[in-house]
Order: sequence, then C-alpha cells, then structure tokens
Amino acid sequence: MNKKITYFLTVLLLGTVLFSEVFAGGAKRNGTAGAQELLIPSSPSGLALNGANISSVTGLDAVFYNPAGFGGTQSSTETMFSHLNYIADISMSFAAVGVSFSDLGSLAFSLRTLNFGDIPVTTVDNPYGTGSTFSPSFVTLGLTYANSLTDRIRVGVNLKLVSEKIIRTSATGFALDAGIQYQGLAGLDGLNFGITLKNLGPQMKYDGPDLIRVASESEAKRGDNFYSIDAASFELPSQLELGLSYAYSLGDQYKLGVATAFQNNNFANDEYKFGGEFVYDEMLFLRGGYAYMGEVADNEYQQFFGVTAGIGVKVNIGLEMVVDYAYRAAKFSESNHLIGVKFNF
Repeated sequence: MNKKITYFLTVLLLGTVLFSEVFAGGAKRNGTAGAQELLIPSSPSGLALNGANISSVTGLDAVFYNPAGFGGTQSSTETMFSHLNYIADISMSFAAVGVSFSDLGSLAFSLRTLNFGDIPVTTVDNPYGTGSTFSPSFVTLGLTYANSLTDRIRVGVNLKLVSEKIIRTSATGFALDAGIQYQGLAGLDGLNFGITLKNLGPQMKYDGPDLIRVASESEAKRGDNFYSIDAASFELPSQLELGLSYAYSLGDQYKLGVATAFQNNNFANDEYKFGGEFVYDEMLFLRGGYAYMGEVADNEYQQFFGVTAGIGVKVNIGLEMVVDYAYRAAKFSESNHLIGVKFNF
C-alpha cells in the first residue's frame, strides 16, 4: 500500500509541474477571462481563511475550494445556504445539498446566482436610457462527487453548468473542478496536503437576437439588410492550487490550525494565501487570513482585496446547525460580508 501511495503522489506531483507550465504567464493575460462569477467564494469559513484551507476543508464548504474535501463529510445529509454582499449593489446567493452513501462516496448538488439589481436600458438612439430596466441572469449549477480511496486519500470532481444571460443575449458553458487531499502527510497526524484544478473547460461565447443589427442604405432598392454581430469567445478563469495545513490540539477543548496555499492563475497574477483558525470545544471558531501577490507588491491597484476574518458557531437544536460569518476588506469598494448556515442531519 505504501508503494502504491508513493507512486500515486509521484505521478500527482509530475502532473502538477506540467499543469503549472501550461498555466505560466497568467499575469500577461490579466482581465482577459470571462465567467468571473466562478471565482466568487460561497463558503464563509473558507473566505475567512482566504482560501488557504484547500487541504483541510470538508463538507459542503469544499464544493468551492476543493471537491475532494466533500468526501470527508461526517454527516449522512448536509445542507448549506450563504449570501454575499459583493461589489457595489451586486450580491451572490448559494445553496447546496449533499448526501453521503458511505463506501460509495458522497454526492452534492449546488446552485449559485448573482443579483445585479436593475440596470437602465440604453441604446444607440437613446444613450441616456429608454426608461426601461433589465437585470442580467448569471446562474451556475453544480454536481459534485467525492470519495475516500484510503483512510488518507480523498478525491473529488465538480461539474458546473455556467449560464449568463443579458436580456436576449446569452452564453452557456461547462467547467470542471478536480481535487485531491492527502491526510497525515509524512506520517504526521494533522499535516495535510491538497491540490485542486478549477474551472477547466471550453471557451464560452455570447449569441442571441439582441446582436442582430439593421443595415440601411438610402439608395438601395433591396430594402434593409440584417446582420448579426459575431461576439468574441472568451476562456474560463482556470486555476491550479496547492496547499498545506496543520492542526494541533492544545488540550481537550482547544485546537489551533494553520494553512497555506499557492494559487497559480491562468489569467491573473499568482497568489500566496495564509490562514489560521482557533477552535474552542468544537463550538466556537475564530478565523483569519491574508493573500499576497508578490508580482504586484509595488502596484496597489492590482490587489483588489485585503485581509479576511470570520467567526463560526456550532449549536445543537435537535440537529447540528453551524452559522458562519466572513469579512473581506476591499480597496475600491465596500468590504465583502459573507454569511452562511449549514444543517447536518
């Protein structure tokens, strides 16, 4: 078994090196990827740690950060709801339900929506507005499967259907997340390793009746001609992440956990993430995190978000309920506030 695990990890690390070469140079393509809603966090506990917990996250919180962690769920059934105040008047709502089938693995369904509020309709003839409003519809449906290969190795995949619609113009695509967690690295209990590839998929492209235009010529005898604007395709914001975490017990009631992760972005600068968590009696959770972009350390305009912090409370009301809150500082808009609740059956 040890030889198989060693072989597995060797292949994994070689694959990681190859993918990192593919992802290299992401900073040269800043801002060129679409479907940015795929990068908005849905887990308050994960956001409070700034996403550094990809090697230790479990349950439905793992759907966004590392699907392999969902294989470590301790409940037969779990539900999760969260809401984020994002940028300006944009908000995100998330809902998920997961079921564990013991040795057959765990399966989860998730729904993510963005709310943009009402936006005035403008046209070429009415650049200041027609008096009407519209609201874009951005929806992501997810199907997650995870399982434990051994008592130390978990694997998981997350298939997402991405839909974006602006009045009568829309784009639809698919994205895939895949992750692995290894528990007890180097034989040390509490030391975990994780790797995840996120948002892998084909390009998306907008199309629809609103892209049709009328071409008129005063001397033409054939009347008006119609043509459709050919929208440019765009790629998904792919990411490769590697993480380490260590959890240490400080007696019967206290625990301390630290985590770090490296995030290689295909269309943005790389990030180094750090997070810490203090746990009291498995009932109170205090968290904090920070992300550092080394390549833009001297450019304050490229690092939009700052420190993160959060708190969680677990109570038993006939079933286990967990309420989590996360705060993320932002430089050029109001800070983010993400609140969520989970029920474990």
